[in-house]
Amino acid sequence: MGISDISSDKICESYLLLYGETFLPNGLRAFLYLLALAYCFIGLSAITARFFRSMENIVKQTQRVVEIDPCTNAEVIKYEKFWNYTIADISLLAFGTSFPQISLATIDAIRNLGQLNAGGLGPGTLVGSAAFDLFPIHAVCVVVPKAGSLKKISDIGVWLVELFWSFWAYFWLYIILEVWTPKVITLWEALLTVLQFGLLLIHAYAQDKRWPYLSIPLERSERPEDWVPESDKLLNHGDNECGGCCEIPPVSEENDSRIVDIFSIHSDKDTGKYFTGPVYQSVPENDMAEFSTPASIKRKIVEDLDVVSVWRQQFLDAVMLESTESKKRDGFCLRLARVLWQLSLAPWRLLFAFVPPYQIAHGWISFICSLIFISGIAYVVTQLTDQISCVTGINPYVIAFTALASGTSWPDLVASKIAAERQVTADSAIANITCSNSVNIYIGIGIPWLIDTTYNLAVYHEPLYIQNAGGLSFSLLVFFVTSACCIAVLVLRRLIFGAELGGPRLWAWVTSVYFMFLWIVFVVLSSLKVSGFI
Repeated sequence: MGISDISSDKICESYLLLYGETFLPNGLRAFLYLLALAYCFIGLSAITARFFRSMENIVKQTQRVVEIDPCTNAEVIKYEKFWNYTIADISLLAFGTSFPQISLATIDAIRNLGQLNAGGLGPGTLVGSAAFDLFPIHAVCVVVPKAGSLKKISDIGVWLVELFWSFWAYFWLYIILEVWTPKVITLWEALLTVLQFGLLLIHAYAQDKRWPYLSIPLERSERPEDWVPESDKLLNHGDNECGGCCEIPPVSEENDSRIVDIFSIHSDKDTGKYFTGPVYQSVPENDMAEFSTPASIKRKIVEDLDVVSVWRQQFLDAVMLESTESKKRDGFCLRLARVLWQLSLAPWRLLFAFVPPYQIAHGWISFICSLIFISGIAYVVTQLTDQISCVTGINPYVIAFTALASGTSWPDLVASKIAAERQVTADSAIANITCSNSVNIYIGIGIPWLIDTTYNLAVYHEPLYIQNAGGLSFSLLVFFVTSACCIAVLVLRRLIFGAELGGPRLWAWVTSVYFMFLWIVFVVLSSLKVSGFI
């Protein structure tokens, strides 16, 4: 198990980056492949940011409804969102941040079509990604709030539902690997795995709406009036926040303060303990402009946009290395460092400039194109992983749940960090972690296994065999134990400090180090198991 079982002379003697690469020493080749892998992860982060912009535009779409108030006979205008907050967190936010892992696992499954044995790259990456999500991301989020500030989960009921389905996902994976049909995955097992994602959505929605008999009778805590603080400038049209390539056109200062980032699905006002929908307002017929909301102002700006100009600006921003303001403000060394960094990112920025602006078709075209680019990068990542495993002799499963899991989970880290910084509660930051773990199993492993089992049943009349089931099952057991230790500390922080994130800086850093220690324990024990040392 210590040596890659997919290694072959054919793979090792092939070149991937440059001609004559096979004549280089294996150590140098491994170093070059690792650099290329890191560069691909940077590209994943860049395209994921563009993916989030399109996702935000999809989620914030509203429907204008005009009704007559029976008491005053005045017109009442409502702007109703199409997306429920909880469902958006699970199906768009968690799915979007997990799409690099899902793409990698699906590509690995398609590459293994025609083989009775499943590849270990996809499942290994997804299990490793779960550990990275739960431990390092929690470690970052707990220290992100300002010194002394506390951010707690406002809806414990929804979090408990998400947490249950997250743990059940990995318990279910252990059952089908070791109990139900050991080391074999059947078509029905793969299909049931995928269908459970639908059950998660239904259960979470039922909890959010407090449906009788299907929800936990826990009250939702008080939320501030604005889910995203109005004082935070979440978009910067300079080159610091967006790298000089923000796609939202500048607006006036008073309107800009209400434009939010990818978490704007939570920016509506909450009128009480239970959120019932957007704020309604009575609007006279003769003065509609006076009662325009920031959302309607922004919608009007987008409608008047010249999409061609915006798309052209994307290419101009892609080749711009620094802004005029930074030239005047920063010193030579800082400017040089920024120019070198922007120069290294220029190929990715120029490539992703071809993605249509998210203002087109409410963001759906940009959304789909971003997914295509993410899938393409994931394919290159799988090829690089094969090469690294071949020239180093390291088991691909070890590479999967260490390097690949960390790199492909970077969008999860960025999303949760932004939520922990910007939002006044910890709901989206922690929900993104727990829901991403559920998506990893139900979709990330379920879909690839469904593809392989369907093909094997149709062509060979055989199920899908899991060669590294022992190592995967052991990693799941270690994950169960360490994750229980992680959740216990979150509960303890809630009881002591009254919140999961933030608090006294000393204890926040102690908690962060503890979470990182749990991740190291998982990685070391899992690596030793698949390498045959334990």
